[in-house]
Order: sequence, then C-alpha cells, then structure tokens
Amino acid sequence: MHLRIRLANPAGNITLFVLDPVDPAARPALSAALMRRDPSVEQVAFVTAPKSGGAGRFEMMGGEFCGNACRAFGFLLARERFSGGVRTLAVEASGAASPVAVTADLDAGHSSAAMPLPRAVSPCFVGGLRGTLAEFEGISHLVLPHGYDEGLLRAGQALLAQTGAEAWGVLFLEGLSMIPVVTVRSTGTTVFEGSCGSGSVAAACALGLAAGEGEHRCALRQPRGTILAAVTVREGSLSAASIGGAVSFGKPDVLILPDGGV
Repeated sequence: MHLRIRLANPAGNITLFVLDPVDPAARPALSAALMRRDPSVEQVAFVTAPKSGGAGRFEMMGGEFCGNACRAFGFLLARERFSGGVRTLAVEASGAASPVAVTADLDAGHSSAAMPLPRAVSPCFVGGLRGTLAEFEGISHLVLPHGYDEGLLRAGQALLAQTGAEAWGVLFLEGLSMIPVVTVRSTGTTVFEGSCGSGSVAAACALGLAAGEGEHRCALRQPRGTILAAVTVREGSLSAASIGGAVSFGKPDVLILPDGGV
C-alpha cells in the first residue's frame, strides 16, 4: 500500500497530511502508528473529497477541528493553484459546520483563517483556580491563567473528558505565553503541541471577553511558534475570530505500508 504524504509546519504544530484516501475506520490506528514512526508529528490529517463546494477538504485523525491544519491546508491548496500573491480559499474541515476562509500570502509564507466561534464560553474552576472553558464544535479547551502544572493538567483533562468532545486541550496561559496540551479521544494520544490554532482562539476569547467591547489582537507565544489571534466582542458577545502565522512544508513523500497496515 502506497500513501502520498506531506509534512506541514504551521507555527510549530507539526501536521502530517495523508493525501490519498483512507477508510475513516482505519484512520485512528494509522494515525497513532504514523505518530510513533515520526515523533515530531503532533497530529495527522486526511485529505478527502469536498462535500460542500470548498476548494478542498481534510479530516483530522479523530474527527476534531484544527485551525492550524486549516491554515496549512489552505496554503497548500493556494500554492498548487497560483504562483504567488495573496489568495483566499474556502477550506472544508472536520469539526467545522461550514467552510473556513483561509487567506494565504504565498510570497511571505504566512496564512490566516477566519475561525469558527465557540458555541459556549463559561467560567470553570479547576483545583481552586478560575479558568475559562471554550467549547467549539469539534474540540473543547480549558484556559488556565497559570504556568504549567501537572496536577492542574490531570484535573483539567478529567473535566474535559466529560464534555463529550472529540478532542480537548488544557492551555496554560501566563501573560501572552501559552503551553497547549491536546488530547484526541479516538487515538488515545496526548501531545504537548508546538502551537494550537483553536486553543489560540480560546485564549483570545478569554482575554477579549475580560477586556470588553471591541477588537482584541494578541501574539500568543507557544513552545515552537507564535500565533496571531484576534477576536471581536460586540455587546458582550463574541462576533468574530481569526488566527494567523507562519507556515512551511517538507518535500512530498510516499509512505510504503505492508499489507494489513503500518
């Protein structure tokens, strides 16, 4: 079995795109195996046929939503179609009810995505610490205003596991520095990510709602990259969100699998 693959680096959140069709039932086990083969890979995304008129579609290894993967995939699609300039495409992604608008600056190596808003944002107490729970369609995040703490991580993961989400992240936010720890239910994987796109939106939502009305922008420094996140608050509610940052790619490759899997 031969699979075409492409490694993407959106702000340090290393993502492996599988470009050939893979049965959805086989994706969790294959993803876990691919991540074991290459420890630098933080997540796996599977390219599939568009369903609602987008320029392309991908589905994450556990059916979750990933903003960084959206940025990377949109950039890849734009580079396949255009020689340069700034291009905007509609990208279909798992965990997103409608296509995501991705704007790729092909000359600068930068892409941004208009992100889905969380369906709910609420205060949440973990270990006596007041955090913010942001629940998106395909992933939930707990933003904790604290440095990394293993006890808080375990408590936060236990709480998030009860939300029923396909994936969840515990985000340790000190000022504008963030450490994202993301779990995917179906693969049983927990990763200290280089950066997290939807987590950046969750953190920006927490900061923006605390700041009040208007547009709020922040550069969130994460272990292996910085994500520019923006949210708009109107009449006490979130009305828009986006993320942006650098993106780069490895060379196209082909993975040769033995019959029966990895």
